Amino acid sequence: MPAWVIFVVGILVGAILASVLLARTRQGKIQAEYEAYILQLQAQHEQDVQTAKQRSVNTSRAVLKGKMAEQFAPMLPQFHYLPADARFLGDPIDYIIFDGYSAFKDGVGCAEDINIILMDIKSGKAKLTAGQKAIAQAVQDKRVRFETLYIQLSE
Repeated sequence: MPAWVIFVVGILVGAILASVLLARTRQGKIQAEYEAYILQLQAQHEQDVQTAKQRSVNTSRAVLKGKMAEQFAPMLPQFHYLPADARFLGDPIDYIIFDGYSAFKDGVGCAEDINIILMDIKSGKAKLTAGQKAIAQAVQDKRVRFETLYIQLSE
């Protein structure tokens, strides 16, 4: 076999081997880049989960504090009514207050001194819900009445 054929075959084999090695190196580099990207995504996901958990805990705390404030409101100095006149409802509003009722019941006040107040307690940045706003509007529009329901019990 002539030397030039061996030389050409050697160059071809060398070129093929170099091409395979380059392909593997390129493939390894791409694989390493994707693995690094996956690790980055996993780290970001873990951070997002921690942030969501913390936000959930903070929201839960705020809700619990608000619920406690609702229950203790009649004991606070900002509550300008007798706690005995307040009745807790919780939903859709927190309290109905029969201002002056305790005095009337004790024979100190008169019926004309009784006022009825619907009150909602808010803390932090809480705002009235759409339903609470609708109730407030109904009161302002004087769409409020007193009804008595008599029930016949069979003996």
